This record gives sequence, structure tokens and C-alpha cells, in this order.
Amino acid sequence: MKNREEEIRAQENKQFSNDRAPANLAKIPVIEEKVSIGKEVKETGKVRLTKKVHEEEQLVDIPGIQEEVDVERIAINKYVDSPPPPVRHEGDTTVISVLREVTVVEKRLELVEEVRITKRQVKTENAQTVTLRREEVNVEHSENNEPGSGKTL
Repeated sequence: MKNREEEIRAQENKQFSNDRAPANLAKIPVIEEKVSIGKEVKETGKVRLTKKVHEEEQLVDIPGIQEEVDVERIAINKYVDSPPPPVRHEGDTTVISVLREVTVVEKRLELVEEVRITKRQVKTENAQTVTLRREEVNVEHSENNEPGSGKTL
């Protein structure tokens, strides 16, 4: 580094001496220093790494939880006037009511009216000409052969 600084000073002195300045002026050299920084990689040692993997089998208990459900279907088959709540809980059991709409055709008797019939006897007299017939039978017995001695019926 010293050599470099000396070179810079020599160039500056040379520059001032070449200038044409009046003789009564004094020359003052102005010096500026500059720094140059650099890095060098220097090997100070070596390291060698090796890796070895060992395997070992072990039995490990892993706790787990699973949920199981029991489904029980109970036939009710009963007509209801109003629906029960759709879901209800009885302890750990959830009860879901299953409904279906059923069409009902109903045949009923309706009394529309009464008809009242009353019998009564009505006597009427009508005059009509009627031909009546009557039969008469004569039976005659002849014992003595006398006329007029028979009976009339």
C-alpha cells in the first residue's frame, strides 16, 4: 500500500510543476488518501462429515376413539292428531319420529230429511148403479111322480 501512496504523491507533484503559475504564487500540495478494502478466502482447515442411519422397530400403542351407533326401529303405526317433536333426546339416545301423511276417504251417513206418512180412513159415499146376480137352484125328487112335491133350494 505504501507504494501506491507514493505514486499518487508523485503524480500530484508533477501536475503542480507543469502548471504555469505566476512566480510570486506559492504552491501548496493537497494530498488525499483513499482506502481500498478487500477480502481474501484463506483455508485454515478441513472438516469431513459422514452420516449413518440406524433403524429399529418398536411396538407403539396408539389410542384411538371411534363411535358406534345402534339403530333400533320400533313400529308404532298409530294415527296422531298433532305431530310429535321431530327430534328428542332420552339420555344418550336420540329419538327421531318418522311420520307419513295418509289420505283418508271417509264415508259417513248424513240425515237429509224425514218423510212422514200418516194413515187415516176417510168414508165417502158414491151412488152407482150396480147389477147384482143371484142364482137359484131347484132340486126335484121324484118319489111319487107328483109335480110340485119337490124341494126348492
